[in-house]
Amino acid sequence: MDRNLLFVFLLMAVVIFGSQLLFKKYAPQQPPSAAHPNQQPIQPGAPSTPASAAPSEQAVMAPAKKPGQPQQPSKQASSESQIVIENDLYKITFSNRGAQATSWILKKFSDDQGKPLDLVNSAAAAKNGFPLSLWTYDESLRTKLNSAFYVPSGSGPTLSAPADLSFDYSDSGLTVRKTFHFDSSYVVGVETSVLSNGSPVSAFPAWPSGFGDQTTLPAYAAAQLEYQVNSNIERIPVKKVSGGGTLRGTYNWTGITDTYFAAVFIPDNSDNVSAVTLHDVIELPGSKPDETKPADVLGVAVGQPGESKERLFTGPKSLEVLESIRIPTIVGAEKDLRGIVNFGSLGLIARPLFLWLRWTYKYVHNWGWAIVVQTILITIALLPLRITQMKSALKMQRVQPQMKAIQEKYKKYSMRDPRKQDMQKEIAALYKEHGVNPLGGCLPLLVQLPFLWAYYKMLGAAIDLRHAHWLWIHDLSSPDPYYLLPLIMVVSMIVMQRMTPQPGVDPAQQRMMNVMMPLMMGFIFFKLAAGLNLYYALSNLIMITQQSIMNRTTLGREMREIAAKRARKKDK
Repeated sequence: MDRNLLFVFLLMAVVIFGSQLLFKKYAPQQPPSAAHPNQQPIQPGAPSTPASAAPSEQAVMAPAKKPGQPQQPSKQASSESQIVIENDLYKITFSNRGAQATSWILKKFSDDQGKPLDLVNSAAAAKNGFPLSLWTYDESLRTKLNSAFYVPSGSGPTLSAPADLSFDYSDSGLTVRKTFHFDSSYVVGVETSVLSNGSPVSAFPAWPSGFGDQTTLPAYAAAQLEYQVNSNIERIPVKKVSGGGTLRGTYNWTGITDTYFAAVFIPDNSDNVSAVTLHDVIELPGSKPDETKPADVLGVAVGQPGESKERLFTGPKSLEVLESIRIPTIVGAEKDLRGIVNFGSLGLIARPLFLWLRWTYKYVHNWGWAIVVQTILITIALLPLRITQMKSALKMQRVQPQMKAIQEKYKKYSMRDPRKQDMQKEIAALYKEHGVNPLGGCLPLLVQLPFLWAYYKMLGAAIDLRHAHWLWIHDLSSPDPYYLLPLIMVVSMIVMQRMTPQPGVDPAQQRMMNVMMPLMMGFIFFKLAAGLNLYYALSNLIMITQQSIMNRTTLGREMREIAAKRARKKDK
């Protein structure tokens, strides 16, 4: 039984530490042609202005002006100005310089300092561009489009949604129009058109510079490029994304995400969509003076050649929010953006667990206490498995003398000897006669493992736990600041190990495992989310109570007597 426990916890460690490799589905550099018949491969490492890249785009960017063609009148502002658009969810500040957003504050969320969260990453945007800037294959044209003074349509410095806002610019044959529609949701309608001497130019609206909640290296490393094609959702981690690569094909939505927020473009027409992957590096302050550390910044530009019409969702990865945003009807797929929330390979368990947790929260009004209630109910529900595990271990101990006699009988034969198979047949017959299942002690533990893993993924994906308070915990999605929960988990595991009868284990080995296994689990959980530690520590405390009661039953007394008898023989 103890070996089974060790196996399960070692498996758990491998699962948690190797989760990025085992459970994240990386998108291939060239998506399957069957699923994406019109899609072009990513251009790995393509520079921003390749000499030979995208000749068709460059061909239409600046065609020669025909003789006698009338000159377009110039339309541009003389100085920079700002316009603010607000609803109950956000406050967006636009600058007419480049007709781009310089601030995108989400009113219902705060940063780590308790200030309103601005999703514009100011440090990265100053280098790589601001949200809703235009990306073109011609770098000089890109610079001009994003630095020119546009003429806004707004009648004042502040607008309240629902509202429309347009920006116009024209000069030297270049005509640009950007129109935005704002309503009461997190979605902004985006229409852009760029013409050069009357010919359309491929200029795509972009979210180029990550998010404002990214302040640490792990936060930048959590960024992903995500897109959906029919019922297939691909998630590409930041390290796998090339800068300046282009995806072309049919996309229901495309965007970038981090742990809790997303900026996703939803084209009105999902055919013939181009998505340009943007990847750069900025320097973050290190722990020492004058020390810096490189951080990968992920962005994306999405549109269609000529004129682009799409919607941009910019907001939290909240199921309740995402389920309200409709996308074009897809056969065999969800009709909303819920797929952005990644519950991992055990989503069939993790998502119902979260919906149950959210339902509980509505009654207790605290996410920590909701976890407590859910943990109690889950642990009680798994009690029959623990009883089955104990019964299986007891049956194994009852047949131990006969099994050892059979093994002694065939000890003289080598493993290659055909007569060794007779030993296995006799042991199997012994198991059958006494109703013993050799996997009976391990299977109940393996059944519990998916719940723990699903809970781990669920708590990591649920933005509702971000900055959620419980007793001394100020953020259930972050590690316990005083590490009390990991300590309680380790101590409770040691107590539970000592209380659990293990008649089939050598006493010396048992004493060692009673300490080593809890310490190993403490090391694994030391820096994990406080919500997960709360779930596991409370589960241990409940199981201690359950084990204390079970030890007083006939089954428990018999197992303890066998273990004590074995220990006395070992001491002699």
